[in-house]
Amino acid sequence: VSVVESGGGLVEPGGSLTLTCKCSGVPFDEYHASWHRQTPGKERELVAFITGDGNNARIVDAVKGRFTISRDNDRDLVSLEMNSLKPEDTAVYYCKSQGMSSNTEFWGQGTQVTVSS
Repeated sequence: VSVVESGGGLVEPGGSLTLTCKCSGVPFDEYHASWHRQTPGKERELVAFITGDGNNARIVDAVKGRFTISRDNDRDLVSLEMNSLKPEDTAVYYCKSQGMSSNTEFWGQGTQVTVSS
C-alpha cells in the first residue's frame, strides 16, 4: 500500500494551494479518506474527511468555507483545495485512508504547507 501526498509549498497569505493524495494498493472506493495537519509541539488534527463513495464530506470549523475536500475514485486520488490561506494554516499536511469495514488505516509521509509573506 502506498499513500503519497503532493502539492505543498510556500504561499503568501490569501493565496491558494491544492494538495493531492494518491492511494495505491487498496480498493480505494472501500476506504474513507481524510486530511490532517500537524505543527511542531502539537497533536495532529483532522482538517477534512470524505466517505469512500464521495457522497459525504466534513470540514472542520477552522477551515470551513476556505478548504474543500474531493476525491476521484477512478484515479485513486483525494484532493484538498485550500483558498484564502492564513499563516496559521502552516503545517505538515497528512493524508489518511481508512477501511470502511475495518480499522485498517494508512498514512502518507506528509507535505509541508507554509503560509508566509
